[in-house]
Amino acid sequence: MIWKIDNDNLPGHLPYIPSAPEQLFINANSPKIFDELMQRPRIAIVGTRRITAYGQQVTTQLASELAARGVVIISGLALGIDGAAHRAALDAGGLTIAVLPGPVEDVYPRSHQALAKHILKNNGALVSEYPAGSRGSVVNFVARNRIVVGLAKNLLITEAAENSGTMHTARFALEQGIEILAVPGNITSPTSAGANNLLKQGATPVTSTRDVLHALGLTEIDVAAKTARLIGKNQDEQALLDLMERGISDGSELLQHSKLAVDAYNQTMTMLEITAKIRALGANQWGLA
Repeated sequence: MIWKIDNDNLPGHLPYIPSAPEQLFINANSPKIFDELMQRPRIAIVGTRRITAYGQQVTTQLASELAARGVVIISGLALGIDGAAHRAALDAGGLTIAVLPGPVEDVYPRSHQALAKHILKNNGALVSEYPAGSRGSVVNFVARNRIVVGLAKNLLITEAAENSGTMHTARFALEQGIEILAVPGNITSPTSAGANNLLKQGATPVTSTRDVLHALGLTEIDVAAKTARLIGKNQDEQALLDLMERGISDGSELLQHSKLAVDAYNQTMTMLEITAKIRALGANQWGLA
């Protein structure tokens, strides 16, 4: 579903940034899902569109390990680092938010339409300041990135050239008082020159997931506590979790109200129990874990 947030209710740091958006358009399974995403630890991961094998490797590793620990990965759905970060989060069974340079109804770039659908299917969100009917464009990339940063707690740059658009994103982070983290790269690689320069200027170096968790103010124990989640991996899981949160515990009622086919219901309940989101109470009664 798609809804609009006006500038009096912008999430994250967005109400306080220079040139705050006049409105945001959100595409997610429900407003509650988006609110849950914004209450979690969140990291923006951005970088070059001309991704190298090194950039792919470090982005995938960091994004997947963070997402598996419940950290929400935020990026811009662009080619290169952005796409790699979103995919890694999804492959790890995690959550991700994509900020678009055009309306949420018309995904740009078009080559990432399937990725956008995958994000929505897995309880992520698409976000944009552009209304329906406007056109997505590369000229909106820089403006889009101030929103990427404004939704996050910290900014992580995994690979970026010296004069790339990512440097604008770093500037937005500085303006918003958000800590910049960067992955050091080969000193002979042009696509790492920007990240290496940021490190020389005081960005926090990242060589492991633990470095990012520390910057977010989290330990492994904190992560486990903060991600005791009522967010399912897909719409079927979410439907059942929402029903249980409303106090419905009887299996027959859960099946009826969820409107799932019996096979889908049984499979989803099994996965929820395996992943320790629900627990059997006996006599076909179920509760949140």
